[in-house]
Amino acid sequence: MHLKLAGPDTVQSITGARVGFAGPVNLRGVKIIADLEIASMVNAVSGANKDDAHLMNVNPARDFNADIVADIRTVRAGEPCPRCGSVLVEAKGIEVGQIFKLGDKYSKALGAFYTDENGQSKPIIMGCYGIGVTRTMAAAIEQNHDKDGIIWPAAIAPFHAVVVPVSTKDQPQMAAAEDIYRRLLAAGIEAVLDDRPERAGVKFKDADLIGYPLRITIGAKAVANKEAEVRVRRTGEVMMIPVDELAKNIQELLSRL
Repeated sequence: MHLKLAGPDTVQSITGARVGFAGPVNLRGVKIIADLEIASMVNAVSGANKDDAHLMNVNPARDFNADIVADIRTVRAGEPCPRCGSVLVEAKGIEVGQIFKLGDKYSKALGAFYTDENGQSKPIIMGCYGIGVTRTMAAAIEQNHDKDGIIWPAAIAPFHAVVVPVSTKDQPQMAAAEDIYRRLLAAGIEAVLDDRPERAGVKFKDADLIGYPLRITIGAKAVANKEAEVRVRRTGEVMMIPVDELAKNIQELLSRL
């Protein structure tokens, strides 16, 4: 069976009313096909098959009978596209934004008019556009995490890198960590310095949980060699990078994360 949407002329000739006012009550000469949900409707509203008129308290079986009752409301995977014939594939998604066309309802009420090229005053056609920040974060985390916590994509990470001195009591380590922190900021890299008086293991676990794309660790050996240990959160890859080359290498790493 091939179905297509009836045009305005067809609707007018069959129902005697304009599009928007068609209904099943007293409809003659056509086959009525109803979805399974129709059978459970109570005191519904439908078109009256008259212009500018609707019927209230419409009930199936009492006010009309469907010739065919079937599940025609929900499309399922594997069904063909009515236009190209390709098979429908299902996939889960998360709504992170929406667009609504408001028309001129509010512009008329608020007096928001413009003058067109003919000098005529017309109401602005309005739209509503929204992006859910918290929904976007939730969607990103759902797709980027592991057993240890979040793995932020660099583009939306709250910070690109966390600088972790192994011992905050060691002055050379703290001085090196603060120097690296300042170098990163000067290079436009969003960094945070974890100078809490906690054990290194605690700070490492917190860094994984929060999900910084990169962790830069400063220990006694790194200070002696003027290097920093850089760990990539997503892959676990660890590399030693000279301090003087650190900012450049961090920028290159972030471009791939």
